[in-house]
Amino acid sequence: MNLTNNNTTLKNINECEQTIGYSFRDKTLLEIALTHTSCRLENNFSNERLEFLGDAVLGMVISDYLYKYMPNNSEGELTRIKSVVVCQSTLAKVSQEAQLKDFIVLGKGINDRNFLPKSILANAFEAVIAAIYLDGGIEAAYNFTIKYLKKEINIVCNDQHEKNYKSMLQQYSQKEHNVTPNYRILKQIGPEHGKSFEVMVLIDGNEYGIGWGKSKKEAEQSAARETLKMLTPDLICEKH
Repeated sequence: MNLTNNNTTLKNINECEQTIGYSFRDKTLLEIALTHTSCRLENNFSNERLEFLGDAVLGMVISDYLYKYMPNNSEGELTRIKSVVVCQSTLAKVSQEAQLKDFIVLGKGINDRNFLPKSILANAFEAVIAAIYLDGGIEAAYNFTIKYLKKEINIVCNDQHEKNYKSMLQQYSQKEHNVTPNYRILKQIGPEHGKSFEVMVLIDGNEYGIGWGKSKKEAEQSAARETLKMLTPDLICEKH
């Protein structure tokens, strides 16, 4: 597949390269990564396949980074951090920071790129990750991914992210029921140096979500998340 012989397309590609800080050997990959599926009939290709690959590369990169740089965090804690970092809302946010919305090629039915759906922004970011991976290898994809997501990882680790489930549940409970949620430990298993906890959420005496964790804090976050899924599923950050 050859890059479209179009001065506007070439200018778009070159400007995007400068913005994201990566120069492609095969510029066709970036063109495809920036082409939304609404243009499929016009261009006969879209970024859907790259988004599929980018999702896998992103998951591997974040897992590798968390494993190496957070040796004291449990598997459950690493999973919680990763789930927020790779969710659609976070990816849409960093896609905005990378200014990808200025370069995404959209079909005629999408007119206002200032109000693009999160899915379009997130998918474009993953597609660009895949394009960089295919063009420059895993190291290049790793560097690009961490460049934009390291700050988000730190935010999650400091419990400042929008998916601090205990904080979200407390706000919801106080607004809807005028009470603060309580957490009851149902079970503790394992030796003193490696206990796991099972925790249940109680709101106004009623039993809700149950969560497991390798610390009380982790179990409470898990239980709060399960409760929010029951009460307000739209608040939970989903991947797609």
